[in-house]
Formats: sequence, C-alpha cells, structure tokens
Amino acid sequence: MPTQPPPKPPRPQPLVPAPAIKGRGAAAAVAHRFAVDEREAYDDGWGTLDQAAQEEHLPPTTEIIEEQARSILSSNQSPDIPFDRSINPYRGCEHGCIYCFARPTHSYLNLSPGLDFETKIIAKTNAAALLRASLARPGYEVLPLCIGTATDAYQPVERKLGITRAIIEVLGEFRHPFSMLTKSSGVERDLDLIAPLAAQGLCTVYVSITTLDNELARRLEPRAAAPARRLRTLRALAEAGVPTGVSVSPLIPFLNEPELERVLEAAAEAGARRAFSIPLRLPWEVAGLFKDWLELHYPERAARVMARLHDMRGGRDNDPRFGSRMRGEGIWAELIRQRLKKASARLGLTQQRFDARYDLFRVPAGAAAATPPGRDEAQGELF
Repeated sequence: MPTQPPPKPPRPQPLVPAPAIKGRGAAAAVAHRFAVDEREAYDDGWGTLDQAAQEEHLPPTTEIIEEQARSILSSNQSPDIPFDRSINPYRGCEHGCIYCFARPTHSYLNLSPGLDFETKIIAKTNAAALLRASLARPGYEVLPLCIGTATDAYQPVERKLGITRAIIEVLGEFRHPFSMLTKSSGVERDLDLIAPLAAQGLCTVYVSITTLDNELARRLEPRAAAPARRLRTLRALAEAGVPTGVSVSPLIPFLNEPELERVLEAAAEAGARRAFSIPLRLPWEVAGLFKDWLELHYPERAARVMARLHDMRGGRDNDPRFGSRMRGEGIWAELIRQRLKKASARLGLTQQRFDARYDLFRVPAGAAAATPPGRDEAQGELF
C-alpha cells in the first residue's frame, strides 16, 4: 500500500508591521536580548483584557527616573573614535530616533530598547558633583572629552532639569576643553556659557543634521528638532563665535544618503566648518527595530536598503569590528567617503579635528573632592 506523502508545511504569513505610534520611533516595547520570560495576555475574569485594550489606544507617556549615578566619565576603548572620555547626562532619549545605536543600553536596565528607550529616561541628577570630584582628583589627565555621544544631552527634559548646563559650568570652572554633539535647539540656551569658553579654545559644538526632508525627519527622528530649526541653531552657534561642525549621520542607503551633498551645502551656508558622516550601524536589537520600521514606512525599498547596507557591512546587518564599524567597507562605503571628501573640499569644510587648549586646565581652590568618585564607566562596543 503506497504511503501518503507528508503534509505540506503551512505557508508563512506575510509580515504585518505594528502600527506607527505618533511621536515615537519604535512601534512596540520589544523584548531585550537578556529577557528570559515570555508574557501573554490572560483573561482572569476581572476585566483586565478590556482594560489592556483601552490602554493600548493611549499614547505612551514619558517617565523621568532620577538616578544617583556612581560615576559620570566614560572611558573610550575604541581606536576609531576621536575622543578619550565622554559624558552622557541621560540614559534613553525622548527624540526617539529609530536608528539610535544606544538603544541596546536599555537592555542592561531590564528595559526594552524599543518604546522604553524613548519613554523611560534615566536622569543622572548628581552628574555635576561627580564630574567636579573626578576632575579634582590628584593626577587627573586632561584628554579629549565629548558630551552627548550616546544620547542627546539636550533632549526635552533638559529644559527642566538643567543637568547638562551644570556640567558645562563645572567644565568652565576647571577650564577643561570639550566638544558636544546634539540635534536639539536647546543648546542655544547655554550660549552664555559656551561662547566665552569657545573664545578660549575650550569648546566646539557639532549639530547632527540627518536630512532636509521634513517628512523623513518626522518618521526617522520623531521628537527631534526639525531640519530647518537645526540649521538655525548651527547659524546661531557660528554667529556667536563657536567652532561648529555638522554630522550627517547615520547615512542610510536610499533614504538620506542621496541628500549628503545638499545637507553639507546647507550646513556650510549656516556656518559649519567641519563635517563627518558615519554609515548606518545596527547593533544588537537595533537591527530588528530598524527592519520593522522600514517595512512599516518604506516597504517598497526595504529590501534595497538592507541589501546595500549588507554590501557595506560584510554581508551582515552590523559589523562591530574596530576600524570598519565607523567607516564601512567595500565599493559603496568608499564611494560615500569620496563624496564626503569632495563635497567638503568644495564647500570649505575640513575633516580634521578642531584645535583645543589643554594647557588652561586648573583645579579651582576648594574644588578637591570631598569623597572619591566611583570608577569611570567603561565604554563598550556600542559607542
């Protein structure tokens, strides 16, 4: 008797992306890579399923969690990053940029790199005191320092808490050189501190301008300043005498990559003097979040974007190796570098670091640390 053929496996169902949430980059609180528990809704007879259904229609609110940090200076261990120490006043970022390489850091807090990253913001309220203690330690060595390398130091909550401003005040007291990177117009509030320090060769500011397309910016960076507003911020900084640069990062194939030269032109016209760009990086959970975002907003070009990205990342979503992670590899990565180089030369934008004064550092009288600060935070692969 002939045997029956095995049943055909069910056809895979098409991917149905989660609906976009207005004002948010991620569409769901995805599980992080350390999660060991799985949860599902259960009807316990008390109407909890109905309550949960109602709550799903409410926009997610932002929660600020104040933290007494143990240290504030992070040490950079990567040879392809042009600074030795960094300060991040906040963990998580309300700007909600879907591509943010710092999203996986929320996994260490047992929080989602998705919605939690942009709705549960950790504020290091004692940052200025920790910094003062660190700088006053005997034998402290003055090295290049950058503020806002992982999450934006001028995200919305900074207007209320002023942690970044307090940090700048401490750096000014010690005459410590530093640079800043932001995509927020909030930096203009602190021009009264930044401009005098810049005049002494102690401060430079970089503004991140990813695109000039308002629609793309709203989807890509939903709560960040609009492109035109960032150009106004760049102009305000330049007019105040602050050395300014522009970061056209991340550069995403077939999305903002065609705009590279136009963004550089607009930034140069606004007063930028330096430019750099980094191809899109998708470490850990960011890969899945970005792919879902692509399928939701740009399904017709999602495959092309990822194919080109793989061309620049050795056939993978992400290449974490030192030396290539910030540059990419292959013909397409080299083409982007040549475009950046030629456009910068034509527009008078340098790709060299700004000069800074390291000889002005001093420890103010009475600034010796009352208690020794904790160990400097290690700077991992993500940064």
